[in-house]
Amino acid sequence: MDLDVFVSAHRAEWDRLDALLRRRRRLTGAEADELVVLYQRTATHLSLIQSSAPDPQLTGRLSQLVARARSAVTGTRRASWRDVTRFLTQGFPAAVYRARHWWVPTALLSTALAVLLGWWIGTHPEVQSSIAAPAELRELTRPGGQYETYYSSHPAASFAAQVWTNNAQAAAMCLVLGAFLCLPVVWILFQNMLNVGVGIGLMSSAGRLDTFLGLILPHGLLELTAVFVAAGTGLRLGWTVIDPGPRTRRAALAEEGRAALGMAIGLALVLFVSGAIEGFVTPSGLPTWARIGIGIAAEVLFLVYVYVLGGRAVRAGETGDVEEAERSASVPTAA
Repeated sequence: MDLDVFVSAHRAEWDRLDALLRRRRRLTGAEADELVVLYQRTATHLSLIQSSAPDPQLTGRLSQLVARARSAVTGTRRASWRDVTRFLTQGFPAAVYRARHWWVPTALLSTALAVLLGWWIGTHPEVQSSIAAPAELRELTRPGGQYETYYSSHPAASFAAQVWTNNAQAAAMCLVLGAFLCLPVVWILFQNMLNVGVGIGLMSSAGRLDTFLGLILPHGLLELTAVFVAAGTGLRLGWTVIDPGPRTRRAALAEEGRAALGMAIGLALVLFVSGAIEGFVTPSGLPTWARIGIGIAAEVLFLVYVYVLGGRAVRAGETGDVEEAERSASVPTAA
């Protein structure tokens, strides 16, 4: 594309659109129709320039012009309870469901890695000695030791808020850093699995694996699922950079990035539930079977929510992206 020729051919349309948007008086019917047509043309021009001859200054000007025109055509839109309901019943579960081919294998491989690390640590005393001194290990694993008192070391509400903040940050990092070719996500995931593996290995070597599982399973099932979903989505986002498919790389990243942002909000809610379980249920005086039962129930409800509501929404055409009217204009791409 010869950018100078393109600008010369369409500058008058852009100037006319800008003039219509600056009108202080009410537009006539003919002027309103003209504004809509010019808005559609300018949006197409912007997409062509972005894909063929990106010029920062011209792209910035046209982006601003298209945004102003979209606002004038569609009107200012405010979030409503309808948006919240749509997000919780369609957008978020659909996004998680669509990403299942990424986060389910991630969950299975990560769990296998944690178990393998736990077995390796638990059966090799020299590995345990490299983690901490024998006296420190005994303090960690003894009845009433640090592994057990950790969950009751702070008031429940404060502890739940701290746990939720830490886990939400980890999930957000997986989602955001996935665009960097997946590598940061793999490292974050490995660190999480290493922590779980160390706990399994040390407590099993002390003959107290049942106690450890009774402490981690009530909240850990839902918490780790949320982390796996975030990691899987981050890996998917990273793979989009490598292979965007039939879409342009910019369009693919925009679509998947918007869905990932929505998932960050949804996963924060999921982690809020797991944090509440960790703060109030895990250290409670309930029998172990009851605490684990609560954790299993929360996990099953989440999976039903994703596979039933999410699957239904995806089959109805939901992608987890924002509504079409709120997306940037783009031109079709060949399959």
